[in-house]
Amino acid sequence: MNRIHDLGKLIKLTGDRAKLDAKANGTYIVYKTSDGQFVKEYSNGQVERIKEQDILS
Repeated sequence: MNRIHDLGKLIKLTGDRAKLDAKANGTYIVYKTSDGQFVKEYSNGQVERIKEQDILS
């Protein structure tokens, strides 16, 4: 169980670092939500859904 906990912690830290990098560079992060949607999250908190056709092209 310790490895699972450590992996979860590493994943969280990686996401936090991605948010910091996006803020510093004026960009956004992209991730998949729990309901299966891909979204862009900007450093100001704005979340934009990505259309499926934009992913495939």
